[in-house]
Amino acid sequence: MTAPLDVSGQAMEAQPEAVLEGAGGKAIEGRSLGRIAWIRLKRDKAAIIGAFIVAFLTLVAIFAERPFGGLIALFGDNPNIPNNDLIDPLTSAPSGAWGGISLEHPFGLEPVNGRDLFARVLSGAQISLLVAFLATLMSVVIGSLMGVLAGFFGGWVDTLISRLMDIFLAFPLLLFAIAIVGALPDSALGLTGNGLRIAVIVFIIGFFSWPYIARIVRGQTLSLREREFVDAARSLGAGNGYIIFREMLPNLVAPILVYATLLIPTNILFEAALSFLGVGVNEPQASWGGMLTRAVDYYQIAPHFMIVPGLAIFITVMAFNLLGDGLRDALDPRAR
Repeated sequence: MTAPLDVSGQAMEAQPEAVLEGAGGKAIEGRSLGRIAWIRLKRDKAAIIGAFIVAFLTLVAIFAERPFGGLIALFGDNPNIPNNDLIDPLTSAPSGAWGGISLEHPFGLEPVNGRDLFARVLSGAQISLLVAFLATLMSVVIGSLMGVLAGFFGGWVDTLISRLMDIFLAFPLLLFAIAIVGALPDSALGLTGNGLRIAVIVFIIGFFSWPYIARIVRGQTLSLREREFVDAARSLGAGNGYIIFREMLPNLVAPILVYATLLIPTNILFEAALSFLGVGVNEPQASWGGMLTRAVDYYQIAPHFMIVPGLAIFITVMAFNLLGDGLRDALDPRAR
């Protein structure tokens, strides 16, 4: 015979779902998706190294010049002021060993004019990261909106946006950028000089790069629109705008963030290519691509002049790629 249940004691309180009793009396807490992704990301040493380099370069670019800090004034000379007295008049190379490297000029000097390479690398980082971040932001905004509209509505909307993406992807972007930037007037839309050139470069890169992220967002949206939470929101009377902006887009943050991180180094290389071809910012403003252009004529007598900006581009692009790969593995481990 089964013994009767003892109901004389106090009733046991139900444990919350997120805290359970584990072995040894220790509490077992549930983990959110964000926390799980952070744990995965911390295990990826390469991604963490890339994140630290990206954060360091971003801070350096922000605080390179006044009013934010003035690292250039603290550790180097003005990037646009020549030091002709430190140049050998016979060879046009910097005086001294290793391209004029010293405590005052840790990266050496430019040939011919003797401008401080350390200061010009920092100044060039501002241009490269500014163009890359703004162009990526523009691409993400346009691409996310167009992709979610194409995937959510389907039909003729999907067809129209898809054909528009095909047109933009087939466009010769580099040739178009060279033609437009090379034909810019001295002033337009209230902007002049390098400010106008930077604005046009950001617009060209951002406006013509949105189809890449739009295709990814469209594919994810086609899958999400068949999920139960979308049907539940629609059954409660939610409109299309509410479903898109409150239900769909929050679930698209992970793929958008991953692809944006991988798009930034592409934009850095594109800006460097434009500067290398002579249609980037004008002298004396420093840019990594422009420094490489000048180094072509002097790499035999001053090889460091080519190595320093080349390493700056390489390290920056590599850091963003490592961070992007780590974010992809952390947010979507099935994609490995």
